[in-house]
Amino acid sequence: MRPAETEWMPPAEVDWVHIPAGVVQRGTPGAELDAVAARYADTGIRAAWFRKEAPRTAVHVPAFRIARTPVTNAEWMAFAAETGRTVPSGPADHPVIGVAWADAVAYCGWLGERLSTDLRLPTEDEWERAARGDDDREFPWGSEYRTGLANLHDLGLGTTTPVGSFPDGASPFGVLDLAGNADEWTSTRYAPYAGAPADVPAVEDWAFDPHITRGGAFRHDRDLARCARRHGAYEADLAAIGVGFRLAADAAPQDRMPRQ
Repeated sequence: MRPAETEWMPPAEVDWVHIPAGVVQRGTPGAELDAVAARYADTGIRAAWFRKEAPRTAVHVPAFRIARTPVTNAEWMAFAAETGRTVPSGPADHPVIGVAWADAVAYCGWLGERLSTDLRLPTEDEWERAARGDDDREFPWGSEYRTGLANLHDLGLGTTTPVGSFPDGASPFGVLDLAGNADEWTSTRYAPYAGAPADVPAVEDWAFDPHITRGGAFRHDRDLARCARRHGAYEADLAAIGVGFRLAADAAPQDRMPRQ
């Protein structure tokens, strides 16, 4: 059931999680690629798809803010009605899916004007920092995969769930739904990492959109829950593949100071 007209109101504020400046252990060591591919061989994922995660690099990420949960259907409705975008059909508290990258960027600008805040999509490095924290964990919640911590294919629901439904799957900073439910746009265009294996393609010309998505959706296997997994929108039907987004912003002035 689609949100009622009484819910067609932009959010009055964003539930921000403040991510301190720090180093993210981005990606996967080249020496571990074969082991990663073997660990997820049962999903049918090609080993070559993991190679664009290499090499592992320590990347400093400045402090920033990221929304605790993805943008919901209810939050999208006022924007859609005002601008003529597609009106979602899902429940109000589920993540909005089927959103083109340019429309996600437009929503950031539209809501940012109303909240007097410069809103944007997270970069790929910011997304991985929010998911991984200060260590090299494989999933937002830790090193081992467990069914029931994210809305992915193995849960068997076949559709979205209310945002924040899996609190035990939170990242070290308390960010929710970074694995499963909706695959999330980042602001980063696909390109191989510096020092990537020579066979990693320079361009994914088979992708519907050149920007990286992260986290996977309800239809994806557990490999998409991995913090290092780089993905994309490879089909034109963005609703069917569950593409949504969450908000990000630069750190507030009081959050830019290093911790004592």
